Amino acid sequence: MAKVRQKLEQKLVQKLSPQQIQLIKLLEVPIMELEQRIKKEIEENPVLEEGTPDDYSDIQEQEFSAEDDYDSVDEYEQDDNGPIEEVSYEDEFAPEDLIPDDDDIPYYKLNLQKDYSKEEKTVPYASTKSFRDYMLEQVGFTDLEGADRQIAEYIIGSIDNDGYLSRDVESIASDLAIFYGLDVSPEKVEDILRIIQSFDPPGLGARDLQECLLLQLERKLKQKPDDSTLQLAKNVIENYFDEFIKKHYDKLKAKLSLSNEELRQVIDQIKHLNPKPANFYQPIAPRHNTQQIIPDFVLQDVNGQLYLSLNSGNVPPVHISSYYQDMVRELQKKGKKKLDTKEKETVNFLKQKIDSAKWFIDAIKQREETLYKTMKAILDYQQDFFRTGDEAKLRPMILKDIAELTGLDISTISRVANSKYIQTPFGIYPLKYFFSEGLETEDGKEVSTREIKKILKEAIEKEDKSKPLTDEKLAKILQEKGYRIARRTVAKYREQMGIPVARLRKQL
Repeated sequence: MAKVRQKLEQKLVQKLSPQQIQLIKLLEVPIMELEQRIKKEIEENPVLEEGTPDDYSDIQEQEFSAEDDYDSVDEYEQDDNGPIEEVSYEDEFAPEDLIPDDDDIPYYKLNLQKDYSKEEKTVPYASTKSFRDYMLEQVGFTDLEGADRQIAEYIIGSIDNDGYLSRDVESIASDLAIFYGLDVSPEKVEDILRIIQSFDPPGLGARDLQECLLLQLERKLKQKPDDSTLQLAKNVIENYFDEFIKKHYDKLKAKLSLSNEELRQVIDQIKHLNPKPANFYQPIAPRHNTQQIIPDFVLQDVNGQLYLSLNSGNVPPVHISSYYQDMVRELQKKGKKKLDTKEKETVNFLKQKIDSAKWFIDAIKQREETLYKTMKAILDYQQDFFRTGDEAKLRPMILKDIAELTGLDISTISRVANSKYIQTPFGIYPLKYFFSEGLETEDGKEVSTREIKKILKEAIEKEDKSKPLTDEKLAKILQEKGYRIARRTVAKYREQMGIPVARLRKQL
């Protein structure tokens, strides 16, 4: 039997204070979420009030401070997690690192933008039926009845938002047997599916892109059975689909004995088909459901002078309720010995809520200071870009660079850059846009990878589409301009920009 032993160990553990945790969470949220976060805090903490008090005064060192508190470790000073911890600022969140030394109004407070209207404007929008509603209506014009109609409705319900049948006929037959008690064969489901595929718009109910395009071409051929281009297009999609999607045009011309002009007409015919036939029938969503980007920072250029400001948006100011402060003062005036148990509990409850409110208000202030300090460092670092809007003038910049300039931790810079946007004279940019790796040129100059990507994009836009540039040729172009870059690196940047390989960019 194992013996139970006791031993004494000494460990050094670093823990974040409640205020530090609160600040970390607030740093991560953009301005759109901050408003909701403040409203939630107001709902949970009764001593917090929205707006600016008429007679504002900080409660930092009032009568109910720790000095003349009741027994700080008695039963009334406990919360759910034990004794209340004294608030302390440590590490990167020290007040002296984040808050100005003087008592003047911070610069960014003088430039806060409050142009965003709180009034929500109602925008009329059209309401349309979904493509499934249209298909169900078309079922009513067929001879499908009873079990056949039930099968048709189930198939329509299995069609996705692009218009494709998301399940195979065998699975649908099994579902009908399990859920509806219908003993139907996959062949029967296939027959009903063929009827549905004859509905408008053509292409609905297809199981893949090839079938979708074939259904549309077959519908066109019924109207123009002698059209040679349509016949060729159907032949290409039906028998040479793999060569077509991979743009092996030379193989297509050889196998079908086509000229460049004939193949061009076939490709043009196929390009006019709809790869997502259900999109036309999607209802128009109300505009207020569209996600909007509200910038956290506003940068203005006034006569060549750049002015940076935090955008307050609809974020309400908050303060601590004077009513509850007065209540605590009145109870404390009675003296500790004259308070009954319920009154002591009330005092300690309110003090906890007031402390929590102080932490929250202070965290918001520190959030503003940290955001402004970080964005100001980015602005100074990328000043050439912010003055011209030229992407090629972006300097290589990583989180560590801004951390060294601000004296903040890299994790703090990462949280500030995440999900935040800045409005500039050249458009709205996410803060992550300004961070990029560097690449050294032949003359030893370090340039941003964004500059490389811009050159690649321009070269691809100007290329001969009948003979697009390969990654090797693109690498040579960059090397001729003085950029030391390998073919695989070019391929990586091209993929990051969403540009396909040369073969897929080829046009006749």
